Amino acid sequence: MKVYDKLNMTMLCDFYELTMGQGYFENGYQDRITYFDVFFRQCPDGGGFAIAAGLEQIIQYVQELHFDPEDIEYLRSRNMFSEGFLNYLANFKFSGDIWAVPEGTPVFPREPIITVRAPAIEAQLVETFLLLCINHQSLIATKANRVVRAAEGRTVLEFGSRRAQGADAAILGARAAYIGGCNGTACTISDQLFGVYAGGTMAHAWVQMFDTELDAFKAYCEMYPNNAVLLVDTYNTLKSGVPNAIRAFNEVLKPLGITKCGIRLDSGDLAYLTQKARQMLDEAGWTECKISVSNSLDEYIIRDILRQGAQIDMFGVGERLITAKSEPVFGGVYKLVAVEDADGTVVPKIKISENVGKITTPHFKKLYRFFGNDTGKAIADYLCVHDETVDDSHDLEIFDPDATWKRKTVYNFTAKEMLVPIFRHGELVYQCPTLEEIRAYCQEQVDTLWDEVKRFDNPQTYYVDLSQKLWDIKYNLLKENSNS
Repeated sequence: MKVYDKLNMTMLCDFYELTMGQGYFENGYQDRITYFDVFFRQCPDGGGFAIAAGLEQIIQYVQELHFDPEDIEYLRSRNMFSEGFLNYLANFKFSGDIWAVPEGTPVFPREPIITVRAPAIEAQLVETFLLLCINHQSLIATKANRVVRAAEGRTVLEFGSRRAQGADAAILGARAAYIGGCNGTACTISDQLFGVYAGGTMAHAWVQMFDTELDAFKAYCEMYPNNAVLLVDTYNTLKSGVPNAIRAFNEVLKPLGITKCGIRLDSGDLAYLTQKARQMLDEAGWTECKISVSNSLDEYIIRDILRQGAQIDMFGVGERLITAKSEPVFGGVYKLVAVEDADGTVVPKIKISENVGKITTPHFKKLYRFFGNDTGKAIADYLCVHDETVDDSHDLEIFDPDATWKRKTVYNFTAKEMLVPIFRHGELVYQCPTLEEIRAYCQEQVDTLWDEVKRFDNPQTYYVDLSQKLWDIKYNLLKENSNS
């Protein structure tokens, strides 16, 4: 049987989610309402922020949650699950509530990206899929945004399908890269599925197939006169590649009155070669010819070659983007933060660790972002208990939860609640924006961050502050559990 012949994503879960689910069922906890947060502990590549992505795939997954008869038979064959629990799974449907930050939102460590409120078994069962969606697409969207910012307004295309870790990583990676700011992809199916513009020109094999480099270039220009981008480094970029490209443009495009064309380099000293190529093209009258480059690029290489005077209009970024090679794990986690008593009282829960960074922030929470009315820039994020509200018509004192002696008064600001309802009682209440809208929203929200937060190296820490009430609850739980 081929892997994709039969694929019910409900079964894409860690096995312990099923064994714990049966434990909840047999101990009478299947209907107990629980609250789980999805969050991450540190930004990839030592950056100042990350980009949330993957929500649309989570929505599709939750809507389709069910166990097929063959799934039940497989679980029965393990001789671990009771018939009562298997019958429960046979009638399984998600009935809970989900809140999330919209895709494309800049997010910060230790704040909830998603909050799930659901009966214990339901909330536990969705853990793996929620995390893999958020961890993968947020990682790639974050990396793409770094690359795009390094390109300083130049076109960036995602070129990494052949180096991605599997088909889903290529397809959804192209989607996430587009959210992060890439202009398109080399992945055709991502264009077909999501409308992420797919483009491409030629490989070295095209040039090698012809008797001469010039023949290859002329043939391509004749076939695609309005999209003639020629790969000029198969043999010798400056001695034959660029001169033959100019000759092909002169012989094929010029008689047609076409002035827009391009060349691409995939090797060599890109700073030096593009400067020389630009000079040669301009002297030949092809001032509108665009120069594209590829070859294991990332944000640091792009930044450096531009500082060295490279003349580049477009970057094709492959393996180091689609795999987030420099730090290929996002590190999102899914932690229980509260349960409900029978009377509806929300009881906060905390996880304590000798590793301070792994101590969770308890309770069912709201997440606000404060924007300065005078600048439009994000000032800080603010976590509070679900029954608190922020009055942004008055000054507010906030503090750094890692250093409570650091206090700051926030004034002349607007507070925006960041977690929006996605599901209520198992029903979708959120209208998914288009991918274009998500991408535009991402750019708009990244622009609200101060440049100091967006630095690649040693970015300014953007604080996620706790309300006094939430801090007191966390501190008291720490004291209680440290003495038990």
